Amino acid sequence: MNRVAFKMKLFPGLAEEYRRRHDEIWPELRALLKDAGISDYSIFIDPETNCLFGVMKTEDPRLTDQLPYNAIMQRWWQYMSDIMETNPDNSPVTIPLKEVFYLA
Repeated sequence: MNRVAFKMKLFPGLAEEYRRRHDEIWPELRALLKDAGISDYSIFIDPETNCLFGVMKTEDPRLTDQLPYNAIMQRWWQYMSDIMETNPDNSPVTIPLKEVFYLA
């Protein structure tokens, strides 16, 4: 099992909207993520900077590497693109984070 951490950036004043959208995550997106071997997926926010910190476990990086090509994932990115920093394809600007400590 691989642990993956990353950060993203939310536009100011939209934390509650971000939470609302994730509280109502589409069942087909939830299934897609699970089918890609993602588990223990959490997103945290630093309200002072609007930085989002995500951490998840993945079974096979090759499966998660295929997510950007899925129509459901692309629709979700479009849906979220008005409240966070995104790339030209609407995917969130995501910065991988390097693990420096882990207590098992």
